[in-house]
Amino acid sequence: MARKRSMKLLARFAVLLPFAFSVHAEEPVLGGPCEGCENVFIGMPSELSSEARIAPADAAGDPMQISGVVRDQVGNPVPGVIVYAYSTNSAGIYPEDTANHTRHGAYRGWVKTGDDGSFLMHTIRPGHYPKTDIPEHVHMHVIEPGCGTYYVDDMVFLDDPLLTEKEKLAREKRPRGGQGMIRAMLLMGTWYAIRDITLGENIPGYHCKK
Repeated sequence: MARKRSMKLLARFAVLLPFAFSVHAEEPVLGGPCEGCENVFIGMPSELSSEARIAPADAAGDPMQISGVVRDQVGNPVPGVIVYAYSTNSAGIYPEDTANHTRHGAYRGWVKTGDDGSFLMHTIRPGHYPKTDIPEHVHMHVIEPGCGTYYVDDMVFLDDPLLTEKEKLAREKRPRGGQGMIRAMLLMGTWYAIRDITLGENIPGYHCKK
């Protein structure tokens, strides 16, 4: 009886296996080594829109909206590109992702760019890692369906005292996927930040074609 049950489970798993890993197979990691890049697919909703939430609506901290436009290297807006982002909470900690158990924590979300290449994410402004000199930041990745996935420069804030002049110069030289240094604006208690993305910019081995 136990053997039959095991065989049934194996058969069911064999049917589901291609679907479980099809996204990984179709979207290889581009641009060199990327620790944890496989997490961009874990827990991704089957249906995506151009607007989503990273942190819960009731999360502690200053609310923040991240908007942007994804463009190709000629400057044309590109629809249908998936942007994935994750960050710490306002205390600089990655809250445990009890649903998916990823290293990226629970503050994570996905959008798919609209017809005009735009996207909008609702979250909170993240905190600094405790007892470090690392600036506040939001991690961002791009998934180009049918081609690949890669990380782009973290979004950091020009008003952050931990963002040194040395780091600013380094980030200005070869922005990965567009400039990640953002001048956020605080209006009526909400931070507004614009993070435009240029597909493939300074991504080694980039070969996606539109």
